[in-house]
Amino acid sequence: MHEMSIALAVIGQVEEAALAAGATAVRSVRLQVGELAGVVPDSLAFCFELACAGTVLEGAELVTDPVPARARCAPCAGEWAVGMPPDLCCPGCGTATAELLSGRELQIVSVRWEDGPGGAAAPAAAAPAAASPRERIHEER
Repeated sequence: MHEMSIALAVIGQVEEAALAAGATAVRSVRLQVGELAGVVPDSLAFCFELACAGTVLEGAELVTDPVPARARCAPCAGEWAVGMPPDLCCPGCGTATAELLSGRELQIVSVRWEDGPGGAAAPAAAAPAAASPRERIHEER
């Protein structure tokens, strides 16, 4: 199941960024998952939960935003939802030279984590060490 390797890759990237920013815990990870990416969201969520154990992401929520597959016909400029199984023939003119516009995405969109008191990402005028952690959202772009 390749969802485990995807989960491990996501966790590795998020953990590296979170630790570099001084995060003490990651609360959620939001991914865009294209309809044609070949990923089963439920399997990915299961693998993600297992693979987070013992990391700064332990207990983090995985949120997946589905991205529908869309295509465009070069000759007539028509656009359509590709669907599953993919239909790459233009419904307007029947041409099979479609350009995929979306649906193959598999990317981290944002990460929500907590900065520890005095952490690298905390503001210069940080609260005293006994204060509770601050929550931040880190967006990948």
